[in-house]
Amino acid sequence: MATTFATVDEYVESFPPEVRRTLEEVRAAIRVVVPGTEERISYGIPTFTLGGRYVVYFSGWKRHVSVYPIPDVGDDPGLERELKPHMAGKGTLKFALGKPIPTALIQRVAARLLEQRRAKTP
Repeated sequence: MATTFATVDEYVESFPPEVRRTLEEVRAAIRVVVPGTEERISYGIPTFTLGGRYVVYFSGWKRHVSVYPIPDVGDDPGLERELKPHMAGKGTLKFALGKPIPTALIQRVAARLLEQRRAKTP
């Protein structure tokens, strides 16, 4: 049976130290660029929400961390090029553990997702 978590802190604490450090790094990077959002667990993983709707998810795995979804980058081909090496599936960005985490890129993604969520939310 899968473990369920009541809080993002519980989720992060459930990982080994190396993964936990990376999750906290990703969490802190996102938090800076998504003002006005709330942290919660949704679909079993940490989520930043706005008005009860998701903005950005992140999760930990044995060998990587992931950020979801990938924002629409139609008018920013530079961002699309930066994301390409990290794309894993249609809507997932994957960052290997043991390598520097591109927090500035994750912040660009999260900020863009927030901008897109605000545009959709009346």
